[in-house]
Amino acid sequence: MKKETGNKMRLGIFISVGLIILIAGIYLIGSKQQLFSNTFRISGIFKDINGLQIGNNVRLSGINVGVIGNIEIIADTAVRVDMVIEEKVRKFIKKDSQANIGSDGLMGSKMLTIIPGTSGKKVIQDGDFIETTAPVSIDNILLNLEIASINAIDITDDLSAIMLNIRSGKGAIGKIFMDSTFAKTVDDAMVNVKEGAGGFKQNMDAASHNFLLRGFLKKKEREKKKAMGNRQ
Repeated sequence: MKKETGNKMRLGIFISVGLIILIAGIYLIGSKQQLFSNTFRISGIFKDINGLQIGNNVRLSGINVGVIGNIEIIADTAVRVDMVIEEKVRKFIKKDSQANIGSDGLMGSKMLTIIPGTSGKKVIQDGDFIETTAPVSIDNILLNLEIASINAIDITDDLSAIMLNIRSGKGAIGKIFMDSTFAKTVDDAMVNVKEGAGGFKQNMDAASHNFLLRGFLKKKEREKKKAMGNRQ
């Protein structure tokens, strides 16, 4: 008798725990799917939903405010996405708001983000369609990165070839930088320029001491000082 009573108690406890777990699971799922809160529905048309699924989150200003209620293909280039959103945030979603599809992290699940519209515009209504923008494709990003990497490799190879030619003295630039004769010619030319400048200065100093030119140079100096005095 006692054994039978103990079995019934264990069975009752097991059933009670099972019911509690079932109720908690229903509540959690229902809360996630907005089954127990006052909600409204809006829709958006996308060409590509980029892996978005029913049940994914809808976010407004980074806060989860709803879920994806339904996804339906309505044409070969159009997919309708229905959103179930909490009624309390409707006042923040305007007629000119936009929806786009993103990822929760680089490799996270997809989600739909609502970008708030212009302040002062009319509030969106139940059953309205919201404007959408094309989602950013990870495949396109990876493809662009691959192309950029290939271009960088080609540019590096070209620069290496150019530097090798310069070091080898090939081409006009290589000859300019590596030809010792050309370098010596440049050095000699600079020396001549310096010597010419020095000789010119010596000639001018000598001319200033020549009694035939001394009067002319003094006159020019007086005119220069007079001009400077008039400017002041």
